[in-house]
Amino acid sequence: MNRLELARIEINRVDKEIAKLFEERMKAVEEVINFKIENNLDILDSSRENEVIKRNKKLIEEKKYEKYYVDLITNMMRISKNYQKEIVDKYSKGE
Repeated sequence: MNRLELARIEINRVDKEIAKLFEERMKAVEEVINFKIENNLDILDSSRENEVIKRNKKLIEEKKYEKYYVDLITNMMRISKNYQKEIVDKYSKGE
């Protein structure tokens, strides 16, 4: 196998782990939105988002990747908010 094939195998392995962790994260998002519904809280919590970005970007050891990781986290939070909105909409319709 050449370096390209080995790198792609590694990417596939990491992607599989990311998929599993993504599902875990979305299950936690369900718990968050259920709490927000029960307590009449808004989906958006800007201070929490800023805290998540600030805290998590410190986890990146290779600083050349930091801005890309912030982009990833920001997109995951966007996805989470969209999912929360979908749940709220279904709840509002009594589904």
